[in-house]
Amino acid sequence: MTKTVFIASAEPYSGKSVLALGLVNLLLGQAQRVGYFKPIIAGDQPQDPHIATVLSYFKLPLAYEDTFAYTRPEALRLLEADAQGELIDTVIHKYKQLEEQYDFTVVEGSDFVGPGAAFEFDANVSIAKNLGVPVIMVVSGEGKTTAQVVSTVLTVLRSFEAREVQVLAAVANRVRPEQVDDVRELLRTQLPEEVLLAIIPEDVNLLHPTMREIHEGLGGRLLLGEAELGNQVDNYVIGAMQLPNFLNYLKENVLIVTPGDRGDIIIGALQANLSASYPRVAGIVLTAGSEPEEPVRRLIEGLQTVVPILAVPTGTFETSTRVGAIKSRISPDNPQKIQLAIQTFERYVDVRALQERMVSYQPEGITPHMFQYRLLQWAKRKRQHIVLPEGNDDRILRAAALLLHQDIVDLTILGNPQEVAASAKRLGLNLPVGEHLQVLDPVNSDYYPSYVQAFYELRRSKGVNEDMARDMMRDVSYFGSMMVHQGHADGMVSGAVHTTQHTIRPALQFIKTKPGVSVVSSVFFMCLPDRVAVFGDCAVNPNPTAEQLAEIAISSAESSQAFGIEPRIAMLSYSSGTSGAGADVEKVRQATELVRQLRPDLKVDGPIQYDAAVDPIVGRQKLPDSEVAGQASVLIFPDLNTGNNTYKAVQRETGALAIGPVLQGLNKPVNDLSRGCTVDDVYNTVVITAIQSQQG
Repeated sequence: MTKTVFIASAEPYSGKSVLALGLVNLLLGQAQRVGYFKPIIAGDQPQDPHIATVLSYFKLPLAYEDTFAYTRPEALRLLEADAQGELIDTVIHKYKQLEEQYDFTVVEGSDFVGPGAAFEFDANVSIAKNLGVPVIMVVSGEGKTTAQVVSTVLTVLRSFEAREVQVLAAVANRVRPEQVDDVRELLRTQLPEEVLLAIIPEDVNLLHPTMREIHEGLGGRLLLGEAELGNQVDNYVIGAMQLPNFLNYLKENVLIVTPGDRGDIIIGALQANLSASYPRVAGIVLTAGSEPEEPVRRLIEGLQTVVPILAVPTGTFETSTRVGAIKSRISPDNPQKIQLAIQTFERYVDVRALQERMVSYQPEGITPHMFQYRLLQWAKRKRQHIVLPEGNDDRILRAAALLLHQDIVDLTILGNPQEVAASAKRLGLNLPVGEHLQVLDPVNSDYYPSYVQAFYELRRSKGVNEDMARDMMRDVSYFGSMMVHQGHADGMVSGAVHTTQHTIRPALQFIKTKPGVSVVSSVFFMCLPDRVAVFGDCAVNPNPTAEQLAEIAISSAESSQAFGIEPRIAMLSYSSGTSGAGADVEKVRQATELVRQLRPDLKVDGPIQYDAAVDPIVGRQKLPDSEVAGQASVLIFPDLNTGNNTYKAVQRETGALAIGPVLQGLNKPVNDLSRGCTVDDVYNTVVITAIQSQQG
């Protein structure tokens, strides 16, 4: 079951607060702790009215500052600086803090009001995608024809589906009552069956503003009637004609806009409000900066009931235009409207069906931002000690400083301490030797004699003598691997200046493989724009046999599961299904069958082409009955040539972040870097290694 629902719209004044209030009220009847989060708020008021309403009415024990990540101006500045990644990372961090504390969290999208509204829909889709949560989408029917309402719902739904964001329900709100049946019939025949549909008719009691909102919208000065600011305004009329004619234009809950020197209109309106023969007057706005003369004002003050009377500096025409543009919001000081919103939700939304969809929701895939956030949190669960043998490389030192600053791991850097200190000073890095960092010169370290003896004992049956052991332990890859073997470090990351074979060879000699594993292989975690895929093996085995390929697939699936990615294994080839023949295809076909025999619990298909593995449309065409085609998360390449070139092509052409190679199959984690690695590559690989070492 999902622990979160994202309420999103694609336009302003959609009435999504009705959904937010109704959903929070529903969940509070089933969960003890319900959180509320709004990633981006307008920021033009001391407190966001949506947040204030939810927190105060339901008395949620949430600090206001914890309920949002950015104001709209802050978000715009980040987007203009091409820093959307930072925005998403911060939203994920704040959301996760809430998610950990609450049984269920309601996330409400932005309001599309004010400058920068053009970016908001895409931002909302990206946030929902990166949080990995389902959406209830809301579309306003106000001022739209039936065809326009239907078209808008379908367009917004397709936008979410195109980004692989699951929509639980589509809500058409504020639909004119006479359109409701037609809108429902047309949408129900075009929406997917799994998407719940709700049509909420327009309700003037929710749609129209109160006199308090008129006052806030116009500004000006409140002369009288503060106690009646809760009056609802359903109509407005300009008082510019003679009183007898003017009285004919009064309607229920009318707002009267008139110059302040029209004492006859003011007194007539107030008397009409007291009369059983005329509709109720909601309030009066006096324009052009003029106010009633003293005798008129004294008369008004003596009346038993006085509606709110405001005085504004703007002219009558401008004031009436501004009144017509004021939209109502459900505010904390209007409990009647809040209760009406909740009742509206319960009346028009199939609550039971919505609950069933929330229970059955299964997230599909994981985004790069969420993946990296999750890795960081996992790495911090239990602090691990990682050795970095290549202390002579600036990238290693920069990554080490970042890891220590973020308090993620303990580190040992191998190299001459004086040279490492000089490099750190040159780079402007803070690398203080102490509790969390040691810098060791292998030959001069206290470990050296015992490591030499240990290596000699382990390898003398292979012809290694003590002199050879002393020489080997001078090599940083051997020394670092021995640290891991002896338990003086939990894992090792190397390869920035050494070859893959130089990094792996010592591990194979004395760390060795896990029981039941005969092949050490590798995976890359490919952080694509909207998902994370696992590529294996792209770094170690040049031309694996069918048996080795099956073992690589199983190890890759286990790595996928260990890092929170549901494995759906595609055994790649140049043909799909039974369409191809030849030794290469047959090897993949045989490997696929071996995986099914050895691990019947895993979802696997092959041989399958790359496009059929990852593209849902192509996958349905080529392998319509496959549970992997079109949604593969683990892609196993038939040989190193194919795998290495493909991962590099995908990385360069899409801008994907490739984390790895991550070695799998060893008793303790040793991971290899590319010699073209970046500081981020080193950082991410150390984090991965720390998590691997936690898992034993």
